[in-house]
Amino acid sequence: MARIPQQMIPVGIIGVLLLATFIIARQIFVPETFGELGHYRAAAIGEVAAQPAVYAGFAVCLECHEDVYLHKQTSSHTGLACETCHGPAAAHAQAPDEALPTVPRGREHCELCHSYNAARPSGFPQILADRHNPGDPCITCHDAHAPRMPIAEGDCGACHGEIAHQKAVSKHARLECTQCHVVPAEHFTNPRTVAAARPQARDVCGACHARGADSSREIPRIDLDTHGGRYNCWDCHYPHLPEA
Repeated sequence: MARIPQQMIPVGIIGVLLLATFIIARQIFVPETFGELGHYRAAAIGEVAAQPAVYAGFAVCLECHEDVYLHKQTSSHTGLACETCHGPAAAHAQAPDEALPTVPRGREHCELCHSYNAARPSGFPQILADRHNPGDPCITCHDAHAPRMPIAEGDCGACHGEIAHQKAVSKHARLECTQCHVVPAEHFTNPRTVAAARPQARDVCGACHARGADSSREIPRIDLDTHGGRYNCWDCHYPHLPEA
């Protein structure tokens, strides 16, 4: 019979102690119902179900506020639950005159979603809070249940809303669309047939960003002959939201 190496004996003792520690710890610290219904504590289901409901759900709101709900369904807030802005409404549903829901009047609540954040999806309506009508409540200009951009008739943003939202929070916010795009007058009345022209050469960007360009503004400058080599500016920089 082979003899067990001397150095393996303490290793084996440590292994047995670790196994015993694990078994004892499992008995002491792991809840009894853990693992019965998956990798979590099954008793938590009953505990959560026993808690009083604080959210009512949009179907309950619909019983009294159908007109507001239908109005909201026509806007970009269609997928936003009522209680996202108005808070838990179960108490209000049970006693409408005693427990009133929250009605946001300031800017802070809207800014939770609409303050500029580069990580948000392209085209999502965002603002720079310190520049966008500072001090005025959002509801001064926007209907909270069906918010829309206040776009003038004939404005490019009427059809290109996502681009307009994106450009509005970029360094190109004050540039007119026609500064970079050639837009025939017929495009506004028959846009599918008469298209606006996109820039085809680097000179369009160079008009502002080339060294020696006729512009008094403090903006990034480049050597148009060498910067980027054979690539166009928009191969690296998105024109509606350019970043250095």
